[in-house]
Amino acid sequence: TLVATREAMTQARLPEQLAPEMRESTGVLIGSGLGGTRSFMDQVELWATRGPERLSPFFIPMVIANMASGQVAIGTGAQGPNFAAVSACASSGHAIGEAFEIIRRGDADMMITGGSEAPIHEATVGGFAAMRALSTRNDDPAGASRPFDRGRDGFVCAEGAAVVILEELSQAERRGATILAELCGYGATADASHITLPAPGGSGALRASRRALEKARIDPSEVDVVNAHATSTAEGDVAELQAIRSLLGDHAPKASITATKSSIGHSLGAAGAIAAVVTVKTLLESCVPPTLNLTDPDPQVGDLDCTPLSARRREARVAIINAFGFGGQNTCLVVRRWDG
Repeated sequence: TLVATREAMTQARLPEQLAPEMRESTGVLIGSGLGGTRSFMDQVELWATRGPERLSPFFIPMVIANMASGQVAIGTGAQGPNFAAVSACASSGHAIGEAFEIIRRGDADMMITGGSEAPIHEATVGGFAAMRALSTRNDDPAGASRPFDRGRDGFVCAEGAAVVILEELSQAERRGATILAELCGYGATADASHITLPAPGGSGALRASRRALEKARIDPSEVDVVNAHATSTAEGDVAELQAIRSLLGDHAPKASITATKSSIGHSLGAAGAIAAVVTVKTLLESCVPPTLNLTDPDPQVGDLDCTPLSARRREARVAIINAFGFGGQNTCLVVRRWDG
């Protein structure tokens, strides 16, 4: 998280330590679905084998999910709103969206926001495997993550972090910042349906994306790119395709859908923030990343363009980013190309 923050601060033309006059108006909101997984398990093993007196005094700070936001604030001097978003795989979608709302309501001029996750541990992987959520293509790891493909059989667990700087426009312009894109809409809903499965027909995801577009005052026919949550699970991919089709209507076949997780796996609470960075690059480079391993599309794909196998050049102005989590938590962000 700290490395990603430094990179974001540098690109935003900000010093590693904020100037005193910026500190109180700058907040931090980092999402994480699980927190310090390996640290937690290592300490539990230490407790079990050597007793509670050998536990580290840093045990609790190492595992609580809000410590990522705390460490970023300590490292940058940001003294504005500071907390964590914890909503499974929707965590960093919520983090960026709520950071956006904090600026909109005037509680901060700038937010350092994103997501971080390091979930790869025997217990975590074992838990997902017990749920039958993971791909079992162990003999073909490069082909295991295959969103929207008929042969998909689960996701591939990944790790990572992404951080973005959200800033009130007039302040960014005064600073002479290089503005990469405009975050203009955010929607969040609950399925209230099942602990892991999406609501039938993707109804919760649909409501989140509709709300995000309404707040952005953008018509569905203006959406050029959808960065899909698309984890490569049987039920999740179908529900999301149904939601996209319902959202975009007759325009749906004209939009480019891309699944970032086909390339890098599923980083859980960091996934939404990573997808946001990929989407901004999509708008900047006029290039839609591919959905890898999509060789035999699910029948639900139909006439939708899921950008199979190869990247595609495309001028794009508006994109949406989906991030959904266990517990039926749905987020959608709307990003628009910055034309100055």
